[in-house]
Amino acid sequence: MSREPDALAVVNQLRDLAADPMNRRAIVQDQGCLPGLILFLEHPNPQVVYSALLAVRYLAERRQNREKMKGELGMMLSLQNVMQKTTTPGETKLLASEIYELLQASNGEDADKPEEGPSCRRKAQFFLGSTNKRAKTVVLHIHGLDDSSRRSLCEESLLKIRGVISFTFQMGVKRCIVRIRSDLKAEALGSAIASTEVMKAQQVVRGKDGEEVIIPFPEDGSVTVEQNVDLPDYLPEEESPSQEPDKAVTCVGTGQDGAGWLGTAANFLSRSFYW
Repeated sequence: MSREPDALAVVNQLRDLAADPMNRRAIVQDQGCLPGLILFLEHPNPQVVYSALLAVRYLAERRQNREKMKGELGMMLSLQNVMQKTTTPGETKLLASEIYELLQASNGEDADKPEEGPSCRRKAQFFLGSTNKRAKTVVLHIHGLDDSSRRSLCEESLLKIRGVISFTFQMGVKRCIVRIRSDLKAEALGSAIASTEVMKAQQVVRGKDGEEVIIPFPEDGSVTVEQNVDLPDYLPEEESPSQEPDKAVTCVGTGQDGAGWLGTAANFLSRSFYW
């Protein structure tokens, strides 16, 4: 008999599915998943709340989703509650505020705009469209980011840094797009990755002509990394229902597999909550 997935496993899987642009429309249109994510925002486990926020932020990347998400019962109120709770970690508050501002600025015209075709360039711009001046985006090219175990190791290192808000991986090109507080130096990310002793990060920036420029981080370890003690780690990959977690967040076109798991998640949510 298979083990019943818990709330953290479900929200982590939804987060990973939402990271794929091909799944975002289906998740928002599903009658159970979006209301379930809203309920997860009120969960007593801060890790569940943070993972649910990441999923919501991914879904809001699809412009056509924003009006429906904004109008979903409890969405805006739950985001406000996360921001206003005195026990909410700072990075969680910042992420909730970013989502709230994004949805608040949406209008009916967003839903009527034609769907953009999926492309590597579009996916690479995750979080780059944010207008939140308290945060910034850093793109890392990580040598040694070869498999899911290395990705987990990278996640653990990044989550320990105070000031990291969220991140997403592009395993095919060995990159990680990290959303951080504006006062956090990108070098701190490089130091954290280097501390794994099996991976090394470089920063990817745009030159004056729009071409990519790779900038190495200093190797002397001179950057002090402030440890994040407020936010717990993600659920370890081996405890996740996903059998191939790296594919869940990096492969465009997994809509069919995602739709199957959406049914599982919706069934779990319907058995666990009432609305």
